Amino acid sequence: MKRQALLWSAACLALASCHAGMATAGPETERSGPVPADQRQAAPDLVGDSLDGGPLRLADYRGEVVVLNAWASWCGPCRAEAPELRAAHEHLAAKGVRVLGLDADTDPASGRAFQREHRLGYPSFRDPSGRQMLRFPRGTVPPGVPFTVVIDTRGRIAAVHAGPVTEREVRDLALPLTRS
Repeated sequence: MKRQALLWSAACLALASCHAGMATAGPETERSGPVPADQRQAAPDLVGDSLDGGPLRLADYRGEVVVLNAWASWCGPCRAEAPELRAAHEHLAAKGVRVLGLDADTDPASGRAFQREHRLGYPSFRDPSGRQMLRFPRGTVPPGVPFTVVIDTRGRIAAVHAGPVTEREVRDLALPLTRS
């Protein structure tokens, strides 16, 4: 009963943040730009199932720049940014940038439908309990969706963007990391 109440509270917070159009975030996560290389924290090694049911591990992408976008099918801003992320995925893959998703839906069918509807060609972690999101260092990611984390080739958090993201913003955050 207590666990169910906690999950419900977390879902309500995420929904309220999403409906506001921008995730609630502290000053350290509000549309932050690049983090200087000597101040970057290690990204957690997310390990889990993809929406397709296959295994997915963030460490498998070490050596590449990773754009990790947290989303949910019921989130209006997430729906608005999906075409932008699809375009970023399509245009940046040849430059060594990989886009991954982190789906907060409790129902995997909803997440799969969202991926099909928006023709997202990249894998997404299933994170119905929010445990993957909670693995990030405290204060580095906002409590609601959407948010985007850019991870450098060494597996460190290079930027966090709270709220919906555009293809241009993804390019501006990720491409400089391909040259370092």
